[in-house]
Amino acid sequence: MIRPRGLRQVWGRLHVTVRDLPFAVLLCVLAFVPSLRGSGTDIGAVAERPYDVLAVVAIGLQGLSLALRRQWPAVCLTLVAAGFVLDQLHGYHTVASTALPLALLSAGAHLERYRRTTVAVGSLAYALFVAELVRRGTGEPPAEFVSFYVAMCLLWGGGAWLRSTRIAEAERRHQVAEQTRAAERARIARELHDVVTHHVTAMVVQAEAARYLTAAPERLDEALTAVTDTGRRAVADLRHLLDLLNPDHGEGSRTPPVGRLLTLVEQTRRAGQPVEFTETGTPAASTGSADLVAYRVVQEALTNALKYAHGRATSVLVRHGERDITVEVGTDGPGTGPVTSPGGSGRGLAGLRERVDVLGGEFEAGPRPGGGFAVRARIPAGSRP
Repeated sequence: MIRPRGLRQVWGRLHVTVRDLPFAVLLCVLAFVPSLRGSGTDIGAVAERPYDVLAVVAIGLQGLSLALRRQWPAVCLTLVAAGFVLDQLHGYHTVASTALPLALLSAGAHLERYRRTTVAVGSLAYALFVAELVRRGTGEPPAEFVSFYVAMCLLWGGGAWLRSTRIAEAERRHQVAEQTRAAERARIARELHDVVTHHVTAMVVQAEAARYLTAAPERLDEALTAVTDTGRRAVADLRHLLDLLNPDHGEGSRTPPVGRLLTLVEQTRRAGQPVEFTETGTPAASTGSADLVAYRVVQEALTNALKYAHGRATSVLVRHGERDITVEVGTDGPGTGPVTSPGGSGRGLAGLRERVDVLGGEFEAGPRPGGGFAVRARIPAGSRP
């Protein structure tokens, strides 16, 4: 059994001409209903006459042509207008003559090229049609012809307004999509900066230390193993980051696995940085992007400690509360080094400040009164970017 939703999906996949055909056929059928004969549009006051072969042609031209109103609006309008002229000049006045307003509205909404030419040709054709009616001496007052023309112009204008609205909506959606893509590129760039900067900095420090351990093979082997492990973690993090580009990548997989903070601290310790790590509280079941941002805050702060205060005591405190996550990272020393990555990319702590602000949190970074440097962040739990 096909459900209504399934029927809508099947109907939506059909060609637009097929979807417009049922109404076109219905209009033709109504034109042959005896009680509706002569109840269509009457412009020109031509005496009514019974249906004949030309009446069938006029009904077909007006009704069936509506199936083309979105696919080929100019063709539809031309055929409908021709059928309308036959209908009015011969006095059939069928219900199918109501197709002309629909054809005009559709042409105004869907016609993409030669719009001005269509208006000019249509106006000229109407003038010739009126001239023929006047020549036949039907006695219709000029005001009726003028009012009918104005009504047709309003219908065209209504279609043009629908078209402009549709174009404006498409442009708005395009801009939203562009802004979304730009924001996603910026987010991935920040992620890439955090991953590469931290791991490469740790590897450089470890490799520099290994140069002075040639006389101690055991310690040299340990230092080289640390470099290798750091490289493997860098590859794993980069693979995780590239997975974000997969459309099927889930939102939840963006959160670092449990224990990653401790791994991050251990990696920094192996690079020669003394780090005291404290984590209190129980992480909430659902923290949205808060865990990821807290991880990046610690990662960036430890990266800066390695680069600008290598060997100085560093403390990391992470508190999990009911409503937020608090991160404090402090390093002993003068704290005179720059707070962004070398080269002035502005993606370091400045990028973290932007992340925390987006989630509605608080972020501060600067020298400590007694010397050294401190980074503090309060990140609302359950927040999403």
